[in-house]
Amino acid sequence: MADAGRIVDTEPQGDEGGSKYRPRPKPEREGMALCLSGGGFRAALFHLGALRRLDELGILARLDAVSSVSGGSIVSAHLADRLRLWPAGPLPDFETRVAAPFRAFTARNLRTAPILKRLLPWNWFRSSTGVEALAAAYEDRLTRLRLTELPESPAFVVNATDMAFGVNWVFERRRIGSYQAGYLRPAPPWPLGRAVAASSCFPPVFNPLPIGIPPGDLKGGKARGALRDEAVNGLRLTDGGTYDNLGLEPVWKRAKVLLVSDGGSTFDASPDRSLIWRLSRYTDILGNQVNAMRKRWLIASFDTGDLEGTYWGNASVASHYEPRPPEGYSEALVDEVISEVRTDMDAFSEAEQKVLENHGYILAEAAVRCHAASLPVPNPLPYRIPHPEWMDEPKVRAALRDSHKRKLPLGRR
Repeated sequence: MADAGRIVDTEPQGDEGGSKYRPRPKPEREGMALCLSGGGFRAALFHLGALRRLDELGILARLDAVSSVSGGSIVSAHLADRLRLWPAGPLPDFETRVAAPFRAFTARNLRTAPILKRLLPWNWFRSSTGVEALAAAYEDRLTRLRLTELPESPAFVVNATDMAFGVNWVFERRRIGSYQAGYLRPAPPWPLGRAVAASSCFPPVFNPLPIGIPPGDLKGGKARGALRDEAVNGLRLTDGGTYDNLGLEPVWKRAKVLLVSDGGSTFDASPDRSLIWRLSRYTDILGNQVNAMRKRWLIASFDTGDLEGTYWGNASVASHYEPRPPEGYSEALVDEVISEVRTDMDAFSEAEQKVLENHGYILAEAAVRCHAASLPVPNPLPYRIPHPEWMDEPKVRAALRDSHKRKLPLGRR
């Protein structure tokens, strides 16, 4: 296993000579990184299934870095909390130790109480009330770990978006910061739940989180001068998916192998409705083209051999892979139902949880077997769908028929 810290990018992304656009030469890259996208509880449960199969294949034990965004950060924080001593091989108790407690966590509405707290009259002029309440909920219900208690290996990287400089902001065991504002080393003993809140405070539901670090404490950033100090003084962090919803930024240059699990939103056709709809649609289109470009670049890099690894997304189906898994959901069901499940953090039903976990499990198996066959997988555990009772497609359609709907303002309870 490589030194986990060495595969996380520490260089300014504005370096000269074009290296900011290319991964390092193959002989200089090392280690294996897993990227977990944003997408609320939907993405988190999809990733849970992928993590289960990666564990069974022995890949989870060999990771050198886990880079996560928003919903991916929720499940990665849970994983770090439940596996404080990182396993040397497949876990005999993944269901009871990791999966079942996480399904219990996603069965409760996380986002409504912080939103309602913000609406109380005495909080009207405290813009960070909602996100602070979200951070407290993570600390209470998800993990009490602090950044300094994260494992040395693999390196966990929780990604947010630096709103002052418009770049990626990282929370790690050894540092926090961005390449423009600079880094605080060593990392302060921040609650991991607070980092997850910064990573998942999706706009406009949550206001950004004030960082509260004096400009002089952040060292080595590209930005300089009085304007930089003014920007850092007011620096706030928002959802990591605003900048990079795949979590690629910290690891793509240096990791030898990239495994990317994408549970993010799909972009669907929609008829024109109103001026307000158009304003929202403009933003959606901008976000969609950024994500589409990252995916195309990533897959093209795999195809050309510039990068090693594989990608799987929640809109994919097992039948697109060869060799395909023995079971999988149909293209129609994935397109019409599973990929349309809301990207929210309200209460997810047992059916939603187990279908999404099945789907992530199936696609991780398919993608690794098809596109990362060079990875040594000694003595993998047998391929077994986690919840076979939820492979019946009419049953899934009936149970998830309203799962695409956001129930505002209170959500599902």
